[in-house]
Parts: sequence; structure tokens; C-alpha cells
Amino acid sequence: MKKYSLMTAVAILSCGIMMTSCKDDEDEIEVVKPQQQVVLNCQRPDYLKAGDKVALISPSYYTPMENVEKTADVLRSWGLQPVIGPNVGKVVDGRYAGTVAERVSDIYWALNDPAVKAIICNRGGYGSIQLIDQFTLAELKASPKWIVGFSDISTLHGLWSRAGVMSIHGTMSSFLAKGGTDETSTLMRDLLMGKVPRYEVPSHPQNIEGKASGVLVGGNICTFAPNLGSQADATLGRDLILFVEEVEESMHNIDRQMRILQMNGVLSRCKGVILGEFTDCGTEFKDATGATISVEAMLHDLLKEYHIPVLCGFPAGHGDVNLPLVMGANVTIDVHSDEATLQFNIDGDQQRVVTSSITAPETPAAVRMWLAGKTE
Repeated sequence: MKKYSLMTAVAILSCGIMMTSCKDDEDEIEVVKPQQQVVLNCQRPDYLKAGDKVALISPSYYTPMENVEKTADVLRSWGLQPVIGPNVGKVVDGRYAGTVAERVSDIYWALNDPAVKAIICNRGGYGSIQLIDQFTLAELKASPKWIVGFSDISTLHGLWSRAGVMSIHGTMSSFLAKGGTDETSTLMRDLLMGKVPRYEVPSHPQNIEGKASGVLVGGNICTFAPNLGSQADATLGRDLILFVEEVEESMHNIDRQMRILQMNGVLSRCKGVILGEFTDCGTEFKDATGATISVEAMLHDLLKEYHIPVLCGFPAGHGDVNLPLVMGANVTIDVHSDEATLQFNIDGDQQRVVTSSITAPETPAAVRMWLAGKTE
């Protein structure tokens, strides 16, 4: 009779508990399948024309009605007809613009009205993650309309892209209420009406040269990274151009979010990366001489191993200039030593935009923090 040591006996017993019978080594190994990739093939909603209705809603934190009314005046000056969501103006728990049900209801209200041709969000902050499972992608696809916003609205951009509908990462009511005459606002107006920007961006020391095309996804990294694996996760797509921006975050937390994307295979699916504004972010990391390094330099070191082009310093995010981006669109970035370009491969009247020539009044830090939901 064959004898077994105590450890061998325990191993055999454990194997019997975990499996009906001990099979060969190959059968015992559990193969972890990678996340299923999806094909992002987004359609462009119709461009707007004079007289079209535009809905103003608040999917996240509340916005004072004074700002909303001023934004409505701006839309009227553009020849559009603003309509305000039924629940806009409500405040729940001191910050949310209504309950989850009320915020969802306003989105459905805008989607289901055939006269509404676009949706502009009033503010980001926090709360859109609570809405992810309140929609089906089929519902969003059945009523393809532009949705406009940034920051916490990055979650809705992910939902729209997964549903196969393009959207606009752009300015919201809290900025439009200033008058709507700055170039950030007018470029968004032009885009909604069919003038598609072709951006020329000055060189940046952390750029990585190259040319690539892919589907534009991303936004505020601390908003979209937690959505991995959900139906709002557009990073499951193939051949991506990833856009990243952030505000009021430490460098190590930005690095953490990027590492999460890396470990989930997102960076391996990227054909290129666009780094936007990192407004009021940390400076805790130093180089060998003790000098502070930038967020872009930190991310350059992470991204260089992928041998893909990286366009740094694109003026979109929480800075004073927040140029509109068409999320879900096929785009081409071309990064050279002296300049970079970003082109949207969609129909429309092409409009050359030299980003270095665009200026805007400075936004106080306290206002930026409020818009980002860092303060009440």
C-alpha cells in the first residue's frame, strides 16, 4: 500500500473538497478570461439649427437657478429655444440636484421629447455614477441626442458612447452663465451647429511623437476609472484615443487611477493618449535633483512603454479654457516636435482652431473647486 505524508494527505483532501475529483494539472488551472472588448461605432446626432429646443438638466450636483436662467438667455441669443428640466432647482442632501429618480426623470424627459435636439448639463460635481443602471443602452440609442458637459458628466459620455451615440465634452451652465461670448462657449455653439474644430496645439516637452486614429473616450479620470466593467465603461472599446483631465487631485491618486486602467488592459487598447488640463493638482513628486515634476512628466514615464503618440497640454478640463471634444468620434492625433493636431473624422464644416491663441478670464480657484464638487 502506498504511503503519504501528512502534507500530501492534506493536499489530496483539499483537492477533493474543491473539485469532485483531482484532474491533471492543466484541468486544475482556472483560466481568467480578459474583459470582453466592445466595438464602439457611434453615430453623430443631428446638428442644431435656429429655433431648435435645448434642454437644461442637472444630473449631478445642484446649480443655482440664477445660473440656469442666465444660460437660458445665452441660448436664446444663439437663436435656440431653451427648456429647463422639471426638477432643476431642487436640492437634496445639501448638494444633489434632486433624488436619483428625479435626476433620471429629467434625462428621460429630454430624451423622450422629439422637439429637444440637445441636452446641456448645468454642473458636474458628483452623482452621475448613481444613474448608470437606470438606463438601457437601447433606450439611449433609440433617441440619439447631443449631451454636453464635463467633469462628473464623464460617466454620461461613457454611457452615450456605449450606446453608440456621440456626445460633447464641453462647457456647462456654470460657465455659460458668464455670458457665452468667450471662445470656449462659442466653439461649443459652433460645434453643435455643424462647425467641427480642427485643433492645432503647440508643442509640449512631454509629448510623444507619432500619428494615430481611434475612438475618443475618457474625460475626468477620477470619474470614469471607477466605472470600469459597467455599461458606462467606454474604455472596453478597441482602438481608443484616451482623453484624461483632472482637478484638485494628488499626483499619487492620478497615478493610481492610471495604474487601474493599465491593470485592466485599457492602455494596451489605446492607439494614442491626449492629456488635458490638470488644474490645481498636486506637486508632491520630485526628480533626482529634488525639483518638482509635472503630472504630464509622471504620465509620460508610464505611457512611453506603449510606443503610442501622446499629446500633452490640450486645453480641456477644469481650466479657464475648456475646448469642446466630440466623445465617441473617430479622431486622428498627429504629434510632431513643433506642433500637434487633433482632427475629428466626422462630417461638418471644418474650422481651424489654434489653441494657443485662445484666452479666457481667469476663474478663481474657489469657483473651480465648487464646480468640481469639492465645496458646497
